[in-house]
Amino acid sequence: MSKETLAWLNANTLIGFTSKRGTAWHYRANLQGDEQNHYVGPIPVEDVKRRLFGWTALSRPIYVEDPVTGGLAEIPDRQAILRSDTGHVMGIFSDGYQPHPYIEWLITTIGRLLDDDLSIGSAGLLRDGAVAWVSVEVPENIRTPEGVEFRPHLFGATSFDGSLATTFKRAITNVVCDNTMAAGLAERGQQVKIKHSKHSKLRLAEARDALNIVHQVADDFAEQVRRLCQTPVTNRQWQAVLNELAPLPEDRGRAWTLADNKRQTLTQLWHHDNRVAPWSGTGWGVLQAVNTYTHQGQTVRGTCRAERNLLRAVTGGIEDLDRDTLTLLEKVLARPVLTSVA
Repeated sequence: MSKETLAWLNANTLIGFTSKRGTAWHYRANLQGDEQNHYVGPIPVEDVKRRLFGWTALSRPIYVEDPVTGGLAEIPDRQAILRSDTGHVMGIFSDGYQPHPYIEWLITTIGRLLDDDLSIGSAGLLRDGAVAWVSVEVPENIRTPEGVEFRPHLFGATSFDGSLATTFKRAITNVVCDNTMAAGLAERGQQVKIKHSKHSKLRLAEARDALNIVHQVADDFAEQVRRLCQTPVTNRQWQAVLNELAPLPEDRGRAWTLADNKRQTLTQLWHHDNRVAPWSGTGWGVLQAVNTYTHQGQTVRGTCRAERNLLRAVTGGIEDLDRDTLTLLEKVLARPVLTSVA
């Protein structure tokens, strides 16, 4: 079961530009007069501050029971980070840990990094508020001649539980499936990370250079889409891709069933799903099938799908996924074509 319920996701995530991207999978219509979390256009900055970040992370000392006196003894050089509104303990750290307040780092800092015509497209909290993100996007979708519609964006994410350094990263949202994709399909995307330490600082000029900022992503990504759409993939080669992604064991046990289910899901996407089928028979179709399966079809354990997908995007898992898929495709396409002899 998801750690984050549908009610939590609708109360703690804000989704903007729904006229351009549609609604999120966890969207529920407003039936009781509650404030809606979906926005036709950009999300107002004040709504993010009020609805998501309207509390502070507090540092508090940690005490344990003294077995001799029965009183409380403070643990030296340790601190707990708590939510000011609920008292929830988000993490326990050494005294060298420096919290990065969400408003300061995910709104003010991103605003200093980016141009004025970029607006908030999504924002949210996970893990009872211990993880947060803000995505800043261009107002309009970009559509390639091959029919691939996407939204370049820069997102910032950080945490109060030690799971993430503060990270600023450029990426792509594929509109047809609302999946995150690597901005640079052939290489690891640009990112900047700042540790939660007292001496770590963000140098704005260096960050801008490293990220290349959002507008410069579009042309590079569109060119990669064009190249992949012009790369033919035959039915035989698609079967070879399936054999690599989900090889069938000899014994028809549980492993065989799992592999067969994965093959069937991927094949369904390849032939019949509008997120993939328009590009079946091409390299882009292969990339889109694997990315969509991983985002929306693969079994999720120990967390919720939204959290898994976000963390994968921040930590580089999306780049690894897309790059590995392209490496696999190149391997399959490099094999000699077998022809039958009459």
